[in-house]
Amino acid sequence: MNDIFSKCATSEGYFGQFRAQGDRYYTMPVMESVPGKIMKFQGRDCLMWSINNYLGLAENEEVKQAALEAMKVWGTSGPMGSRMMSGNTVEHIKLEESLADFAQKESSILFNYGYLGVIGTVASLVGPDDVIVMDKLVHASIVDAAFGAVSDRRHVRVFRHNDMDSLESRLKSLRETVKGGILILTEGVYGMTGDVARLRDICEIKDRYGARLFVDDAHGVGVMGPTGRGTAEHFGVQDKVDLYFGTFAKAFASIGGFTAANRDAVEWIRYNARTQVFAKSLPMIYVKALQKTLDLVRDGDARRKQMFYIADKLASGLSELGYYIGKVDSPLVPVFIPEGNQVTAMEWISFLRDKGIFVTGVTYPVIPKNYIMFRMVPTASHTDEDVEKTVAAFRSLRDERGLTLHYDIDAISNIYGDPEV
Repeated sequence: MNDIFSKCATSEGYFGQFRAQGDRYYTMPVMESVPGKIMKFQGRDCLMWSINNYLGLAENEEVKQAALEAMKVWGTSGPMGSRMMSGNTVEHIKLEESLADFAQKESSILFNYGYLGVIGTVASLVGPDDVIVMDKLVHASIVDAAFGAVSDRRHVRVFRHNDMDSLESRLKSLRETVKGGILILTEGVYGMTGDVARLRDICEIKDRYGARLFVDDAHGVGVMGPTGRGTAEHFGVQDKVDLYFGTFAKAFASIGGFTAANRDAVEWIRYNARTQVFAKSLPMIYVKALQKTLDLVRDGDARRKQMFYIADKLASGLSELGYYIGKVDSPLVPVFIPEGNQVTAMEWISFLRDKGIFVTGVTYPVIPKNYIMFRMVPTASHTDEDVEKTVAAFRSLRDERGLTLHYDIDAISNIYGDPEV
């Protein structure tokens, strides 16, 4: 009999080489200060381009004060117990009603973590005869939700990223054979590559085939759309999305998440999502802080404008140096560098961090071979001076490392699928 722990002393598994080396520089880097545009890493201040603090609310004093007042009354634990038993409060219900109104849905349900919210929502709704159809590049939480919800893995189908022909082909093949319903899973903004789902087309197709649509808008809520309601608002299809999911870990700078939908669907999820039914209630310190955060998100037009201004300025400055920037509608700035692999990626990350610019990199298989992508997150807290310092560091990287910035645009474009029409 093999010991189940035998693998643990090897370099196998996710990031196995880094784990075996005890790395804390490239994986699990230890940050030595509170979240913000300037963070301390290995004893020095760095300009941070790797946290999803889109609206700069991690630094907001009003949110901190709301949390402090809640802590004085409730401590860090209250209320105690699951909401099904002893952990439900008027404040939880009030926040859910506010989130439903914000998402322009009849009702919403809170989850303690975004990851568990996705899993709980999908698993509670998908039955043994139902089929899931999901985009190839969806987040790990959606993949886990999909395969955890079905008893037969053949009930999960994948379509090419943002490829509407591929989606329709999957739905056509299912129309004559599926005994139950169909649930389409997609993100709103794809947090790794920065592009947005073609929600207008997806909604048209799902209606034609009688499917339901779940949108994980973790990187879109508070960020996208005229009033920050998200990617569906950006495309004018908020009313067409059946299940709208948002997390608090990005623009809301907190923890947890919510699913908004029609009242019957939310009540079903409330009583059947195991990740919430059997979990302790979200502590009041977060509930009260999130009530204040939601007010700031609603009134966040100036912050969103600043965020997109910084994104445009950063993208333009790096483009002028010869770097290829992914063409996206979100504020994310994906910076591609050719002739990249894991070794050069580590070297270039170290070079930029030594210049006081904190970035993280992505390599194959997320992006095409022989490229590295720096996924940079502009926020409302960044300034013109921050962008200028960052562009100067990338200029030094290009010149001192002799980078040859020649690109296979077709290969990069394949990440994003067909452009939005």
